[in-house]
Amino acid sequence: MQSQRSIAKMKRSKAPSPPPAPPPSTPPTPQQRRSLNKLRKPLSKKPLNIFQNSPPLPTDAIKWKPLNISKPELYLPLTFPTGQTFRWKKTGPVQYTGPIGSHLVSLKQLEDNCVGYYCHYTDNEDVAKNDLFDFLNMGISLNEMWDGFKASDERFAELALYLEGARVLRQEPLECLFQFICSSNNNIQRITNMVDFISSKGVFLGNVGGFDFFEFPTLERLALVSETELREAGFGYRAKYIVGTVAALQSKPGGGVEWIASLRKLDLQGAIDGLLSLPGVGPKVAACIALFSLDQHHAIPVDTHVWKIATRYLIPELAGTTLTPKIMTRVADAFVSKYGKYAGWAQTLLFISELPSQKATLPPNFQNPDEEGSTNLQKKVQAMQETKEKSVNKRKK
Repeated sequence: MQSQRSIAKMKRSKAPSPPPAPPPSTPPTPQQRRSLNKLRKPLSKKPLNIFQNSPPLPTDAIKWKPLNISKPELYLPLTFPTGQTFRWKKTGPVQYTGPIGSHLVSLKQLEDNCVGYYCHYTDNEDVAKNDLFDFLNMGISLNEMWDGFKASDERFAELALYLEGARVLRQEPLECLFQFICSSNNNIQRITNMVDFISSKGVFLGNVGGFDFFEFPTLERLALVSETELREAGFGYRAKYIVGTVAALQSKPGGGVEWIASLRKLDLQGAIDGLLSLPGVGPKVAACIALFSLDQHHAIPVDTHVWKIATRYLIPELAGTTLTPKIMTRVADAFVSKYGKYAGWAQTLLFISELPSQKATLPPNFQNPDEEGSTNLQKKVQAMQETKEKSVNKRKK
């Protein structure tokens, strides 16, 4: 494959000749990179992008290369648009595009349900492919993991029939950190807008499907972004957390990138404690970062949705309680007790099954979990009360 950095020489079209077909993507030339960097020096409320009107990607122009990954190991619609990352975009039917370091890559679920890839921009395709496999966490077999879950959980086994291929990604810790600081108490559209704004401070990689993609900015580049600029871009109170976290990371021994990557070597509590030392990082955000970027596979991000799942199927005795830090710990412990060292992956599937977009595809018995859960909850609570009463009566005798 010819390097994406090479510059195709433009031919002068003759008057009667039809216009040339648009390229599969628009990778930047070295001259364009220099021009864009000059444009970015003065910070503005809205990043100026000279490639804003790049032609969209014609789907039939891409020659997909197979990754030899089957649907049970990776199903793109259950992996990318599920809240793990906000830097990948849907650029076609069952097709998603995003940056992996300095590479710009598209993935597509092919007709045989295997996954194909295409590098729009990269220095080295072999390196890009290796980085892609790392990003997709392909060192872990989803099939083997789920076999264990299905053996111990009848409901998981049934859900797995309809939601196979929901994989947990292994993102770069730095970009995962800033994405989830943006996610706190927020909605998907606004999170995406914030992440896009931060990403636009990095090096432009190309335009695919009408979306501009950037390498994630360095800490040095992020340090040039002021709290005022972030507030004007709609970050609200999170602006001070972004600025504060950049400063905190820059003060770390060896540099912030090295420090946050070193959290992968710690146990879960050590990684969580390290993340909680950063401005704007609370328990749920820390658990998301740990699960999606730090190899902490049993990290459980607990929010009200996960709490409801837990009280419906794992710990019904906690139904109706307030979601305090202590209860969050009990919820996380319940998942780990049930699913073991990959509990975070199991929780991810259960969370996905509750998303409106996915719930609509499930059989009727999964459509009204609250009603089902309420009935089961009443039975379980009643059984627990009867057991407790019998125990009390025995002690009285």
